[in-house]
Amino acid sequence: MLIWAGFLLIFLGLGALFIDRALAHFIYDHVNARAHKFLDGITHYAKAGHWLAAAILALCVAAVMRHFGMLANEVSMLINYSLAFIASLTLGSAILHVIKLVLGRRRPRDDMEMGLYGFMPLAFNLDYNSFPSGHALTICCVAVIFTCVWPFLWPLWFGIAFILAVTRALLTAHFLSDVLIGAGIGLIAAREVLALGFPGFAPGWF
Repeated sequence: MLIWAGFLLIFLGLGALFIDRALAHFIYDHVNARAHKFLDGITHYAKAGHWLAAAILALCVAAVMRHFGMLANEVSMLINYSLAFIASLTLGSAILHVIKLVLGRRRPRDDMEMGLYGFMPLAFNLDYNSFPSGHALTICCVAVIFTCVWPFLWPLWFGIAFILAVTRALLTAHFLSDVLIGAGIGLIAAREVLALGFPGFAPGWF
């Protein structure tokens, strides 16, 4: 199911390319300073570095617990889900950064503030790094892992992921298509890592 959800998001993202610029300009003109400050305060919860640090910390905690023979089942879950997240983020980020470098896209703010818009294929210029969104990819990987741990709360995890991913478009840090395609890559990467590398650690409906 998740793999189809991921492909659907990518398909919707491709469709959003046709409305991206107009939507970004509308958002830029209508999100006020107070809303912008609030969105900027929560968007960083989708940053890869924070979650990667949390996964590494979880592995350290698991190592200590294993050393003292504590809660063997919980330790095994903590290790496997932490490794699954790191692997998902690594796989998804590798794909995402190849796309960023090969296709190259200016961010919405560059259009608003400098009149620079569009893709620059094969430029390999780090200034063209809008497409797709790394934050959206990261938080979708997080939602997949959290759903494995607490499957009955899956609407909450994916709801939070949706909100945090959309903040990237509302802040005009990314176009809508960047967000949708980044989220799609994140879902597919996390699902495939779990299905192939960690069988038995994901719900059957994945």
